[in-house]
Amino acid sequence: MNNNPDHHSPERVLITGGSHGIGAAIAARCRQDGHTPVILDREGADAIHCDLSDPDSTAAALERALADGPITRLVNNVGAVFPNTVSDQSLAQLDAAVALNLRSALQCIQALLPGMREAGFGRIVSMSSRAALGKELRAAYAATKAGLIGLTRVVALEEGAHGITANAIGPGPIATELFTRANPADAPQTRAIIESVPVQRMGTPEDVAHAASYLLDARSGFVTGQTLYVCGGMTVGVAGA
Repeated sequence: MNNNPDHHSPERVLITGGSHGIGAAIAARCRQDGHTPVILDREGADAIHCDLSDPDSTAAALERALADGPITRLVNNVGAVFPNTVSDQSLAQLDAAVALNLRSALQCIQALLPGMREAGFGRIVSMSSRAALGKELRAAYAATKAGLIGLTRVVALEEGAHGITANAIGPGPIATELFTRANPADAPQTRAIIESVPVQRMGTPEDVAHAASYLLDARSGFVTGQTLYVCGGMTVGVAGA
């Protein structure tokens, strides 16, 4: 087993949904950290194109990604919201949320684990959400993002002896392109969101990428099974409830 904290050689990092928003920021940060991002996404010039909500498409993309050898760092970033109330959330929406937000993560973990075990080293980061603690109109989304936290904790327990860590990140309100289109800077609802954040600003994709960089680092080997909320303080008083 290689638990050497000086394990700094440039390596590939598999990132799902890495062509836009938070995923693209994580890919950019991986490049800054000297790693090569391998992106699985529906689009993007540098991505291996696949439908991560489909097991067969995901399996084919993973086979392509691993054709060049093992990958010991993984970011399960892809996700979709499917907003609805509990009363109106359709079972089809729930199935879609599970397939994309949760099943793809387990499938990627399973594909990469053999190479991580062989190397005696692995870093798994899964993108949860503050919605895992509860948020209106997020029934399917919150359930699957909470599921990622549970999966993370199980992987941490089962794989720690192999030098593999598993952690989750729970972003708060992040000013992605998608968010800013729906919430213009001068809109009252945007101001209300900012005023609800203790640090009095929106988060950026780079804020989340910085947290991911820390958890992906070889020197973070004593941190596992944890959820790091990158939320500007919004979950304080909620996370422990």
